[in-house]
Amino acid sequence: MRCIDTIVIHCTATPEGRDVSAADVDRWHRAKGWNGCGYHFVIRLDGTIETGRPIKRQGAHVKGYNEHTIGIAYAGGTDANGKPKDTLTDEQHESITQLVEDLRFKLGWLDVVGHRDFPGVAKACPSFDVSSKFKNL
Repeated sequence: MRCIDTIVIHCTATPEGRDVSAADVDRWHRAKGWNGCGYHFVIRLDGTIETGRPIKRQGAHVKGYNEHTIGIAYAGGTDANGKPKDTLTDEQHESITQLVEDLRFKLGWLDVVGHRDFPGVAKACPSFDVSSKFKNL
């Protein structure tokens, strides 16, 4: 098993209310020439947690940091015009919280940060401040 110390929260940068599956993300990432979904988990609008890539495999979600991180993306993150917006549903929030707790139980303490918190990232992803939204984690 690879050494993992951080969970990175992402959004799919899709409009509010549009459901996205791990299969959708897999198709998008393959179209870019990647070898499948870059995230380890995708959280659908109703809170369903889908596996994108096994956690034993390095993700493809934060350039330069994939070796030691797990990527979780939730469906949404933009308004109807493609502008960043916190669209996280209550169900998605609950699922991410539970998933983080489960991963910590299995792997030990893991930091939780947003994609936008990494140096050189010039996007709003996940369209909210992770440390504020998940302050109880």
